Amino acid sequence: YEQTREAGIEMNVLGSCVTGYGEDLIKKAFHLDSGMVETIAHYMSACHFNKNVSFILDIGGQDMKAAFIENGVIKRVEINEACSSGCGSFLETFANSLNYSVPDFSKIALKSKHPCDLGTRCTVFMNSKVKQSQREGASVEDISAGLGYSIVKNCLNKVLKLKDVKELGNHIMVQGGTFRNISVIRALEIELGKEIMVTDYPELMGAYGAALYARERFETGQTRPVKLAAMSESKEYSERRTVCKGCENNCTVTHFRFDNDNVFYSGNKCEKIFNNSGEKVKKGVNLHTEKYDLLFNRPVPEEGKITLGIPRVLGMYENYPFWHSLLTGCGIRIVLSDKSTMAMYETGISTVMADNICFPAKLVHGHIYNLAAKKVDRIFMPYVVFENKEDDRTNNSYNCPIITGYSDVIKSAVNPKYKFGIPVDAPTFTFANKKLMRKSCVEYIKTLIPGTDTKIIDRAFRNALIAQQSYEEQLNKRSNQILDRAVSENRLVILLAGRPYHVDPLIQHKISDLVSDFGADVITEDVVRHLQADPDEVQSVMQWAYTNRIFKSALWTANYAPQNVHYVQITSFGCGPDAFILDEVNDILRRKGKNATIIKVDDINNIGSTRLRIRSLIESLKFRKEDEVFEKNIAVHTPPFEKEDRRRTLLAPWFGDFYSPFVPAALELMGYKIENLPPSDIKTVEYGLKYSNNEICYPATLVVGDLMKALESGKYDRNEVALGITQTGGQCRATNYVALIKKAMIAAGFEDIPVVTVSFTSGLNEQPGFKMKWEKYIRAIFCAIVYADCISQFYYSTAPRETETGGAKRLKKKYLDLGVQALKNNDANRFFHLVEQAADVFLSINNLKEIPRIGVVREIYVKYNDFGHKHVVNWLVEQGIEAVLPPLTQFFISTFASQEARIKGNVKERTIPKFAMNLVEKLAYNAIRKMESKISHYPFYFPISNVHEGIKDASLIISSNAQFGEGWRIPAEFSEFAHNGINNVISLQPFGCIANHIISKGIEKRTKELFPNMNLLFLDFDSGMSEANIYNRLHFMIRNAQVEVSSVNKHELVDAI
Repeated sequence: YEQTREAGIEMNVLGSCVTGYGEDLIKKAFHLDSGMVETIAHYMSACHFNKNVSFILDIGGQDMKAAFIENGVIKRVEINEACSSGCGSFLETFANSLNYSVPDFSKIALKSKHPCDLGTRCTVFMNSKVKQSQREGASVEDISAGLGYSIVKNCLNKVLKLKDVKELGNHIMVQGGTFRNISVIRALEIELGKEIMVTDYPELMGAYGAALYARERFETGQTRPVKLAAMSESKEYSERRTVCKGCENNCTVTHFRFDNDNVFYSGNKCEKIFNNSGEKVKKGVNLHTEKYDLLFNRPVPEEGKITLGIPRVLGMYENYPFWHSLLTGCGIRIVLSDKSTMAMYETGISTVMADNICFPAKLVHGHIYNLAAKKVDRIFMPYVVFENKEDDRTNNSYNCPIITGYSDVIKSAVNPKYKFGIPVDAPTFTFANKKLMRKSCVEYIKTLIPGTDTKIIDRAFRNALIAQQSYEEQLNKRSNQILDRAVSENRLVILLAGRPYHVDPLIQHKISDLVSDFGADVITEDVVRHLQADPDEVQSVMQWAYTNRIFKSALWTANYAPQNVHYVQITSFGCGPDAFILDEVNDILRRKGKNATIIKVDDINNIGSTRLRIRSLIESLKFRKEDEVFEKNIAVHTPPFEKEDRRRTLLAPWFGDFYSPFVPAALELMGYKIENLPPSDIKTVEYGLKYSNNEICYPATLVVGDLMKALESGKYDRNEVALGITQTGGQCRATNYVALIKKAMIAAGFEDIPVVTVSFTSGLNEQPGFKMKWEKYIRAIFCAIVYADCISQFYYSTAPRETETGGAKRLKKKYLDLGVQALKNNDANRFFHLVEQAADVFLSINNLKEIPRIGVVREIYVKYNDFGHKHVVNWLVEQGIEAVLPPLTQFFISTFASQEARIKGNVKERTIPKFAMNLVEKLAYNAIRKMESKISHYPFYFPISNVHEGIKDASLIISSNAQFGEGWRIPAEFSEFAHNGINNVISLQPFGCIANHIISKGIEKRTKELFPNMNLLFLDFDSGMSEANIYNRLHFMIRNAQVEVSSVNKHELVDAI
């Protein structure tokens, strides 16, 4: 501009277009013609350079976008939902931390001989991996190349969740400043095995696409010239701030007024009052706001026999009409917490126990403080295990563990009873059984208001059921009204799916308003409440009520909804179930030619990213032909295990050194051939990350990885093998491991191989040819488990005290081999002789010294699998520590206590006569006590406790109906360790384990209140966790344990003197 001005030349801009996050600001500031969403700009530039482009990948400084192109039309758009992990700023951060410029850092990567495996997690976590690699002697070249691979793997495995590179086609173009880094291009070429097209200026491709669009508009007379001089003068502006009162957000909005009289607003979380949109679009109908009002806008009596506070959180977004009607009908005054605000959230954030728990759970703490300020008498947080099973074809109607059990976290972390004198009531309920539900309601009301007439409660209960049904029917009816009108007017409809609590405007950050601002009508998943799901179209086990509705929403959108209906789903960061549900939803829709747009939300409102996603969806639809017919594919399933498949060898992943050797022997007794796969290794992780969602829990990654590694090894004849896995059938994600395995097999082309599950819950997997004949062999199998527990304890108590180097390992192998042979012979009595002999032999090489003891509690897989916990237990042994692991037997026999808790809590009806359960329990304990009597002289044995005493101890910390994951067993183990003088305890859990948020980390404060001398260390594991970080934290625990032993020894010396 300066050059033309000095030369006296007046320059006009004949056409203009802006793209990127600053689009609205730049358009207003310089009064430009038009704007376009980034994804379309990248698409236009790519098509200009290669009209046959099949896939476009743009990685910029802050985000990652991908477009799948078919026949010149955008078929699918993906945008990373996380932070800048995997983007240019991520690479720049590491280059600077190692004192390199980005170009130099890129060049040295090409000299790498062994690129480091640094995982695919964000910068914060990867720092530890880089430091560990440096300690292990890795060169800067290998670190730089490893970071390039991290970006690529993050893109392929996390963002795209790519299982087959064929999906990308043969004309791949990359864009964005990150691809100025040649090492990233090379890493992508190697990973894909394909040639990559990149221009000289990949960082300018978005702008180039916008320029092409501006030229198109100019050629059709749709632009107006702008003088370059006028644009230069527009850089002046004034600003002022105001607080918007349009809603409870109270945003501080900044007004920027430019010399051209255009005004731009920033800081507004929605556009209800302050709007930057230049074009006036007819606002769509937003059912989310209507639903919120319909849910909570209910009359509340001014007086009552007692004032009960109800937090406006989690499951209340599903069942508040029921609770409102029931409680007010019994003469109870209800006080709701206020609408969610950031200020309320910040009030309770200091008491949140798990950083990686979902935002809806974190928000609960603020609502509890809000109710305390209202001086209620009690706070009501019902412990709802099962929701109403609205679809008979689904497997179950569990609640997520967070929904069910968060009251336990509140009682521990906030402790309203102690802090405010306000007890938290968390009686157990099930909506799946109206008889048991009524019983629970009667018991609770009579506890709350003694002497209440049962007839009054029954009437209130009936009215509550009617109120809930009426609410659901109104939502369904309204959804269909909006849909019918939109179809008649040819309007775009977005089914904005999510959990019930995603209706909370703060949790969803008013995404529904944003969608309706674009002119689309918004309906909710309530449109499918009355529909039945087709299980054949869903690979996952349909175990959770809320996610079952999400599956049905996706199926309805794919199969039955009009063509103007499109699917968008809100999901929360840290949502455990969504780690595989989102994949399932994507598969359902893609099979029918539709796409799922996923929007991740947490406490940070990233309005720019959200607008980009929604707008990308709406703009990409414009490129589709109205009469376009999509090929509709049917769901692919692995075959059932039939009787003729009994010839097949079952491949089973390695579980643990002390237990896996017995698995083939146990199954062979029942007529099946089974082969244990080798223990997991780094290749396992690679396969697991490739074939399963990267946010699934670590045990799932390892299980899928082990099995896929075996199938792709070429070692096995696919016609002669099947895969085997255990299946819990409960609230935990482990129930769906079998679905993850099947999806991985199908993606890799092994859909013709059957999968079997070993489970005490029938009907979850189709396997008519696989029947467990427990009756003849159960005693020997049970004795084998108890025996393996004993050998485990002998080993861990002897290895750090052994007088003969390697002696403990030698004896471990010898007695495990002898035990396996006893099981093969179905000789239960042989175990009693062997365990006595083993105790004596281990004792003979044990120096009996007093050494530190550290207890280890767990998620079951991570605790017993050495690779799963990165060899932490063996490392403790090497440091001279006795690791005390509660026996696996306790996991199985805890069923006796759990079932009774379910029955007493009105969660389930008794299906097995009590005398029969008592008989089985008696036989089990007879075998245990007989085994223990043979080793009573072994000084370090940690006995198998009575599970009824254990659940009683645990009930001081957590609900007895906390039966997800390890459930009440972990707090029971904390208690048992404390009673046995073990005050240093490690909790080993998969990163992001939803059960652990409640049953381990969530109840830390309450545990320490009961056992003030206990030191607890919580370690989370996944593929990206740095071992150095783990061991550094363990050193402090070891030091505590060593100091304790020294103190005890000093006291004993003083006593002796």
